[in-house]
Amino acid sequence: MKKPDYVIPPRTETLGHLWIWWIEHHCVIPDGDDAGEAFVPSLDHSVYLANWGRIRPGAKLGDRAAAFVYRVGLWVAAQKVGKSPGVAAETCLEFVGPALYGGRAVEGERYECPFPKCECMHDPYFYIEGEPKGRPWATPRIQLAAVVEDQVENTWGALVPMIDLGPLANVIPKTGEAFIRHPNGNRDSRIEIVTSKADGKLGARISAGKCDETGLWTDSNNMAKFERTLRRGAGGMGGRISHSSNPYDPAENSVLQRQMESKQKDILKHHYPPPAAWNFKLKKDRELIFKWNYASSPWVDLRTVEAESVALMETDPAEAERFFGNRIVAGRGSWLEMAKWEERVAASPVTVKPRTKICLGFDGSDSDDLTGIRAETLDQYQFTPRYGDDRKPTLWDPRDWQQRVPRSEVMAAFREVATEFEIVRAYLDPPFWTTEIDLLAAEFGEKVFLKWFTNRPSQMHSALERFRTDVYNADTEFTHDGDEVVATHLRNAVIRAGNVDPVTKIRKYTIGKPEQHQKIDYAMSSVLAHEAVMDAIASGARNQTDDTNYVYY
Repeated sequence: MKKPDYVIPPRTETLGHLWIWWIEHHCVIPDGDDAGEAFVPSLDHSVYLANWGRIRPGAKLGDRAAAFVYRVGLWVAAQKVGKSPGVAAETCLEFVGPALYGGRAVEGERYECPFPKCECMHDPYFYIEGEPKGRPWATPRIQLAAVVEDQVENTWGALVPMIDLGPLANVIPKTGEAFIRHPNGNRDSRIEIVTSKADGKLGARISAGKCDETGLWTDSNNMAKFERTLRRGAGGMGGRISHSSNPYDPAENSVLQRQMESKQKDILKHHYPPPAAWNFKLKKDRELIFKWNYASSPWVDLRTVEAESVALMETDPAEAERFFGNRIVAGRGSWLEMAKWEERVAASPVTVKPRTKICLGFDGSDSDDLTGIRAETLDQYQFTPRYGDDRKPTLWDPRDWQQRVPRSEVMAAFREVATEFEIVRAYLDPPFWTTEIDLLAAEFGEKVFLKWFTNRPSQMHSALERFRTDVYNADTEFTHDGDEVVATHLRNAVIRAGNVDPVTKIRKYTIGKPEQHQKIDYAMSSVLAHEAVMDAIASGARNQTDDTNYVYY
């Protein structure tokens, strides 16, 4: 049985190991037959905590958020894995536990619990040499945030008994229905609920924000602005924001989607979906998927999960796969099954040698959409070329270039790729780029750089069908580099139905973006690159190739 490829940092790099110990010794199971017993974070949650607690090498005593590697945390997992009680335990830790960096330990030093007669000292936590030490917030203020109160009730309903039924009842003597006061007596030190319906507390300086189901937070329900306000409140106090959610629907442009797709390196993206080869539509594969997703959640009855999944699949199969399959799945009308695409990732990393014969695909824009070059060898390995001294990918987002695609950069990339490899054929969609394509054709050959209009329904339909068929057919040679940005664009693409061909009686289609924010430009570049390769092969290009190709390493 395959298992998630978890990465757990060593004790000298994180507060997470201390946090897990602290939770086990101070938090209790909030309900059920084992209510009142020690709450032990699941393996999946423990891995998240260990990474969320990573400390920067240059952290200084007194640093708050700046001491940590990650500013925002995303814990994305299937329904029923225990995210709500897990977040409740995190909240207890942030409120009265060693949540902040307290310097480095010397050999033999142990965590000193500030609570008199706390039973945790019967099983003390001994630091190892150089391990980060923890210290509590002096005046914490934590906000549990959701769209509506019913949603955040899952966490609040676990938090109150987790305190009342365990050792923390001696520390936090009173819990309430609307907020929980800190034992320091400071009126602003509290845990409270904030929602879009009652946001009067929003904007306060907070030490932590716990955001629930941010896959449902969008512009339309005002939660995108809500989340930005939370982050500003945390920033003002040196606090951090964490999210817990099921996977998102890419059609909704949710807060979670924006964070998952962000290029910022200080966002912890904890999401371990099951292998793409397992088909959620097949019962035997669902069994494997459920065992993967709930491996560290023994309280989950997989028979119940199966029954709920089957019932939901009757009306919304994509939602069923998001909730219980733990996958980012678009709604109806998706063009490409992403599981099939992920299966075609090259088995080992690939380096394409200089002077290898390749074909290119290019879809360009000016300021609104994105621009990208994809390449493919004559052996049908598709990849994103890189250029420049810093080896940037040949994918350009105008948001990174003062809202306009950098034409000089694109042309420099084309010329570098043409120098590094032998371009057999390049298909380029002309709108906005006619002049540049003419210049490239004049420089490298009119039979090499060719205009390929994507607005021709019959030709586009044929290219899309060939690409999809070659991705789905296990017997084809096609593989690719697993570029995540390209995968996002392919996931975004939906079918736009056209007219029925009067001769073949086949309905033609093209692809489009379901919403303005869901770009598909790199999908088009990939399709054009593959079309160029297949046309080049049909013209005999592979018969003339030498044995210089690419190597695995």
